[in-house]
Amino acid sequence: MKYLSEYRDPELAQRYLREIEKTVTRPWTIMEVCGGQTHSLVKNGILNLLPPEVNMVHGPGCPVCVTPLNLIDKAVYLAEEKDVILCSYGDMLRVPGSEKSLLEAKANGADIRILYSPLEAVKIAQENPDREVVFFAVGFETTAPANALSVVHAQRLGLDNYAILASHVLVPPAIEALLSDEECLVEGFLAAGHVCTIMGLEEYFPLVDRFGVPIVVTGFEPVDILQGILMVVQQLERGEAKLENQYARMVREGGNPKARETIYEVFDITDRMWRGMDVIPQSGYGVCQAYQKFDAQRKFSVDIPEAPENASCIAGDIMKGLKKPFHCPNFGTHCKPENPLGAPMVSSEGACAAYYHFSDRIHQIEKQSA
Repeated sequence: MKYLSEYRDPELAQRYLREIEKTVTRPWTIMEVCGGQTHSLVKNGILNLLPPEVNMVHGPGCPVCVTPLNLIDKAVYLAEEKDVILCSYGDMLRVPGSEKSLLEAKANGADIRILYSPLEAVKIAQENPDREVVFFAVGFETTAPANALSVVHAQRLGLDNYAILASHVLVPPAIEALLSDEECLVEGFLAAGHVCTIMGLEEYFPLVDRFGVPIVVTGFEPVDILQGILMVVQQLERGEAKLENQYARMVREGGNPKARETIYEVFDITDRMWRGMDVIPQSGYGVCQAYQKFDAQRKFSVDIPEAPENASCIAGDIMKGLKKPFHCPNFGTHCKPENPLGAPMVSSEGACAAYYHFSDRIHQIEKQSA
């Protein structure tokens, strides 16, 4: 299959690994921002194959993982107290809130439905004119166009019973926050190719210039990631800091203009709380004034205070690249996918879930680095 099988070619992957080994002369710490890239690194055994000088750490690139407790509590409140039909992607249902998850609320009788697209939620609103329907709109810039389009579509249909609970977060401000942290150890980044497919490259140039770190926009298949790592290592070894685009088959400098237009029609950029990372300025999307009747927080006057995180969960340190899942004393014991302490053990893009499901491939390397 074109653009798939060739990026899983074992022989080509080995060539990139050999080139990385020939190039690297000292330890470097590189962060892949996206949870999809984390899973590819772990699932394909790449962490075991890289030379020991290349230390891959895992960033906050899982939107489910960084959705704050407060918003999960608000979603539970809407489903239980306001009797809305709450629609969500499946990963969100098992993420623990301060008291319960959406899955527990569903088990208690709340009308919570798992969907694959926000446009399905609009259809549910059409079919249930006497019920309020809320879509829990979670994601990075990648899912923002579809969620924005659902609002535009609902307005065109004249629906008054549809709204979204927006929890969108943006990648460049998160990278800036990480690099501004005095504890940050990251020396180069693999940026998320799907985000840049939508947004383009322009937001990353100021980060490279300000912080002097290489950023390589990378795809998700093994060869993509290995080529991206090689490109970062080559820059680091030469003392360079540039923005490069490994994922050129999908990413254009200007991104997708139509998708961006739809985002900016419906959303304003706002400050956003990141679970485990505090508030990051100008790092999220909120529903703009023109579409305020589709904003669930305004529509239902939801005001729920922030709750403290589970003190036993080190998800924040993991998503900042300071620790890895095996450094958590609860990993695989008190914290498992069926009974998670934090979101990274739940989400299909969470680092802890990736390590748990494929730990037989990486256990030894992580024990040595602990």
